[in-house]
Amino acid sequence: MWLQRYINTALRLLIAAAIVTVAGCASSGPKTSDGRQSEPVTAAQGGVEQVLPDIPPQALTMFEQAISIMASGDFVDAELRLKEFLLQYPEYPGAHVNLAIIHSQNGNDQAAQDSVDRALALDPSHPAALNQQGMLLRKNGKFLEAEAAYLKAVTSSPDYALAHYNLGVLNELYLQRLDVALQHFESYQQIVGNDKQVEKWIADLTRRIAASQRTANVAE
Repeated sequence: MWLQRYINTALRLLIAAAIVTVAGCASSGPKTSDGRQSEPVTAAQGGVEQVLPDIPPQALTMFEQAISIMASGDFVDAELRLKEFLLQYPEYPGAHVNLAIIHSQNGNDQAAQDSVDRALALDPSHPAALNQQGMLLRKNGKFLEAEAAYLKAVTSSPDYALAHYNLGVLNELYLQRLDVALQHFESYQQIVGNDKQVEKWIADLTRRIAASQRTANVAE
C-alpha cells in the first residue's frame, strides 16, 4: 500500500515536472513580448557555456501547447507535437525529457532512455534529465546508480523538488536508509510547501528513526 502511494504521488509530480520543463527549455532560448525571454542566453554544460539559438515565437507556442496537452493526459497528441518540435529544434534538452516521460508512461523504457541520452548529450547537468535517468535506473533495480543520478540532479539544481522526492523514496524503500530518506523528504517539503501526504511520511519516518535509536540504546 505504501509503495502504491509513492507511485501515485510520483505520477502527479512527473506531470508537474513536465510543465516546469517548459521554463527550463524556454530559459535556454527566447521569450516573447509578454515577459518570456527575448534574447538567447548561455546554459552551463559541465562548466562550459553553451549558447543556444533562438526559437521563433510560433515554435515556442508549439512547444507550450504540447506540454499543456501532455499535462491534460493526452500523451499521444503531446508526443506527436513534441516530435514535430524536435524535428525543427533538436537542440533543446527539455523537449527530449518530456518525450522520455511520455515513453516511460507508455512502458517503452528503451525509447525513454534514448530520449534521456539525447537530453544529457546536450546538457549533462540538466536536472530533469538526470532525474528521469534515475527513475529508469531505479526501475531496473540499479539503486546505487539511480541514487547517483538523483544526487547529480540536486547538485545541479538544489531546488529541484522531484529529485529530492525520489531520493526519499529510494532511500526508504530500497536502500533502507531512513535518516537519509527523511532528509530528502524534508528538503522536498521545504521547496514545494505543504504537501499533506509527504508530511505524513515525514512524521512516520521521524517516529521510526526515534524507535530504532531507542532500541539501539537498550541493546548497548
